[in-house]
Amino acid sequence: GAVGGSAGCPSEAQMPFIRAATTHIFTKNAEGGMQQVVVKKSTDADQVKLVREHLQEIRKQFLSGDFSGSSRIHGDDMPGLADLKTARPGEISIVYQDVEGGAELIYKTSDASLVTALHKWFDAQLSDHGKDAMEGHSK
Repeated sequence: GAVGGSAGCPSEAQMPFIRAATTHIFTKNAEGGMQQVVVKKSTDADQVKLVREHLQEIRKQFLSGDFSGSSRIHGDDMPGLADLKTARPGEISIVYQDVEGGAELIYKTSDASLVTALHKWFDAQLSDHGKDAMEGHSK
């Protein structure tokens, strides 16, 4: 059999699902914001499951102060990331929930500088993901 890791784009390796098959929606609000990942073809149950597992994993890592997944995909100097790394456990609450065709994470903090950091981090992801990401609007 073949030996060694698969070559290719490192960011794809960090995402278990096919990025082009999903839409990432980032919605900023006064307390932080919401990150939604939905599969474009919501009948694709495998992709939906992968998206949900991925977001649950991200939530677990972030709550324990581990933002390495995000810096692996987007680089260490990603805007907002350095500030988010300084947050103490519990300063940012992250709520996971299933949505139709995917999942969402809701980030909340009462610390204004962390809200700003989250917004910068959202913007960086919006520019990195390109056409597969869009900005949502708070209701």
